[in-house]
Amino acid sequence: MQVPTDSKSTIISTYRQKTPGSEQLSLDAKGLFPSGVTHDARHLDPYGIYVERARGSHKWDVDGNRYIDYFGGHGALLLGHNHPQVIKAVHEALERGTHFGANHALEVRWADSIRRLIPSAERVRFTSSGTEATLMAVRLARAFAGRNKIIRVKSHFHGWNDHMSSGYTSHFDGSPTAGVLSQVAENVVLLSPRRLEELEDVLSGDSDVAAVLLEPTGALFGRIPLLPESLMAIREITHRHGVLLILDEVVTGFRVSPGGAQALYGVSPDLTTLAKVLAGGLPGGAVVGRKEILDRLDFKAARLEGYEKIHHAGTFNANPVSAAAGVAALGLIATTDACERANAAGARLRERLSKVLEAEEVSWAVYGDFSAFHIFTDPGNRGVTLSEFDPCQMNFEELITNPPGVAAKLRLALLIHGVDIAGWPGGSCSAAHSEEDLEETARAFREAIRMMKVDGVL
Repeated sequence: MQVPTDSKSTIISTYRQKTPGSEQLSLDAKGLFPSGVTHDARHLDPYGIYVERARGSHKWDVDGNRYIDYFGGHGALLLGHNHPQVIKAVHEALERGTHFGANHALEVRWADSIRRLIPSAERVRFTSSGTEATLMAVRLARAFAGRNKIIRVKSHFHGWNDHMSSGYTSHFDGSPTAGVLSQVAENVVLLSPRRLEELEDVLSGDSDVAAVLLEPTGALFGRIPLLPESLMAIREITHRHGVLLILDEVVTGFRVSPGGAQALYGVSPDLTTLAKVLAGGLPGGAVVGRKEILDRLDFKAARLEGYEKIHHAGTFNANPVSAAAGVAALGLIATTDACERANAAGARLRERLSKVLEAEEVSWAVYGDFSAFHIFTDPGNRGVTLSEFDPCQMNFEELITNPPGVAAKLRLALLIHGVDIAGWPGGSCSAAHSEEDLEETARAFREAIRMMKVDGVL
């Protein structure tokens, strides 16, 4: 079915009427930023909302519209926006100074909070982001193992550095993306998430693999699910071949459980990358793991053992304001049921949205685990039903594909009715989402589906 043009779309015309302030700011932004955005995920046609303030599970745009937020600060806000204890800690830190250019007590407390929660965290190294954390993890693995290659799983996201760009949403053949050297891409081996049993053969035939890097619940927080037994098998295989296992817990860390996926599943990686929830909604990342591996960053160990120390600077590593937010957030996660509440909200929301699809006779599916929800828009016109839908048995490329224009129209229609989701489409719940939020979201989803039918998108 052909998607209507802007001039014929009820969804787009209604959206424009509700968001004139955002539209004007988007016009200004297009003269400043490529495509008018500062993050690819914020790109939306004709434009995205411009948010002025947020609290709990809600945020308000410059036009005064309120939204129930499932974008969740790109997954960073397990506790919701502006949790009072986190904000109090941030305000106190701001009064002391935003940057000391020196060691400080809060970085020690922050690292100790991580080590108490993450089972494999013998040592901690802070970075400014998740992308920096995965970059450092790869460098540590190569230096420690004395090998060159990294194995990744197609569709798993690990940031935007050169080693991570192929095989996420494109270039599944491993060829380099724009601006990436072919020599870099050649040292990354990509496995299909549906053929992970091939790992044994790959490692048996290649002695130059330093590490396997993956998301422990599957690509994009379970959009392409990875079963726990597969994760455990990968750990056993890598251990047997003397290959390091790096778990990217940037999304899952402190969210699926206080100790992340590794604590929940009882899997011990050699290295773990962290960010998002780690810093309580402020910028911050970390690599944690075995002491002997992180000793590659240690001045004394390098001198005593006779190897070259890995150089690692970073102006905002362990920034004191981020550290304050991180200490407060991790303290709340360790001592409350925040993870359980977010996970329970995710389960209830998935159930409500599925009932809307059934009632509206739309052959999509809502699925996910923990606090995540993913909306499968049936790009192949399978005519799926919830009782028959099993994402673990589906081609991974179909799971990450949407019919032209459908995901954007769904998001716009939901924004019209006061709900903001991520563009894949899906999102994550926080501990702040209430029963009223979930009910209102289900009503908004029903109205959005009906708008899409009027627009001819469904």
